[in-house]
Amino acid sequence: MMSKIPDLLPCAQPVQLIAPDGAAVEPSDEASARGYAMPPDDDLLAVWRAMVIGRRFDAQATALTKQGRLAVYPSSRGQDACQVAPVLELKDSDWFFPTYRDSMALVARGIDPVKVLTLLRGDWHCGYDSAATRTAPQCTPLATQAVHAAGAADGLRRRGTDGVALCFVGDGATSEGDFHEAVNFAGVFNAPVVFLVQNNGYAISVPLAKQTKAPALSYKGIGYGVRAEQVDGNDAAAVLAVTRAAYQHARSGKGPFLIEAHTYRMEAHTNADDATRYRTTEEVDGWTGQDPIVRLQAYLVARGALDDARIEEVRAQGESLAADLRARMNAEPVVDPMELFAHVYAEPTPQLREQAQMVQRELAGSASAAGAHLPTPTKEEAR
Repeated sequence: MMSKIPDLLPCAQPVQLIAPDGAAVEPSDEASARGYAMPPDDDLLAVWRAMVIGRRFDAQATALTKQGRLAVYPSSRGQDACQVAPVLELKDSDWFFPTYRDSMALVARGIDPVKVLTLLRGDWHCGYDSAATRTAPQCTPLATQAVHAAGAADGLRRRGTDGVALCFVGDGATSEGDFHEAVNFAGVFNAPVVFLVQNNGYAISVPLAKQTKAPALSYKGIGYGVRAEQVDGNDAAAVLAVTRAAYQHARSGKGPFLIEAHTYRMEAHTNADDATRYRTTEEVDGWTGQDPIVRLQAYLVARGALDDARIEEVRAQGESLAADLRARMNAEPVVDPMELFAHVYAEPTPQLREQAQMVQRELAGSASAAGAHLPTPTKEEAR
């Protein structure tokens, strides 16, 4: 058994293919031995475009929150590469299990931005059709979706498909029991699931050093016999290369794969958070120089694969998406109180029917009372 341990361990240093200044770097010997190579320019251009548009969506969603159009919004600015690259590599038949912070990833998945924000608007539980999009609802409780992802992946395996399930979690989620149960289950049953930990250094305000003593979160895979890797999460090329290898591992019947992406959340935890209480301006400024969009753009421009005209074209596409999102989010949603009772049970229980009837009577009574207080129009007004 001991001979298998090195095969499970991640690289000693996070895999990196593009430096923060945009220069290509030679992968380490470990990374090269595992086949992590620079993806083709066309693939990186697709990731860059999705990140630029996703960043504009993220900024617009943040603005909508300040305008009172959203109840809350957890920004993913700075985690763009982690959000976009793994999702673009999924097939339509694969399943995706996101967290509350992964709205940008849902947009990259091709889901209508307004439907993405429906949950955060406080209107319905999930704005998109999970079955049709093969995308689970955004999960607010930490790590509970990891168990769902492991089960869905096992279902794909039992059906004899080559499908995979992608599960996003944050560093805080790795301290939850659900995460460990999910990874253990996936390992035991060889489920084709990829767990991607976006390690942004904080579980809200709790720094990583107060969560774990592990040398890296990716080392947690070895306890469950699960192959693991760590990657520079702000290097889109490296994230793409590692997730491709993880998907190939899972699709080929080798079981689950755990990825730790080292990244940083540039904004506060949500609009309700004051990040200055637990992190310094110097720390944030240090990560600003590692912006995943700037890094990849510099690399592609240097190679001649990207020019100013294309940059402006994609930025314009982002502005168009933002304008459409503003217009549609500023329209008041049509709500029906009776929807409280829809989709609770396939066949409503007697108690649910009784409750629905009670609400209907209250609504009817409120309407009658409102009508009774209206002044009677004069003959002149009636004309």
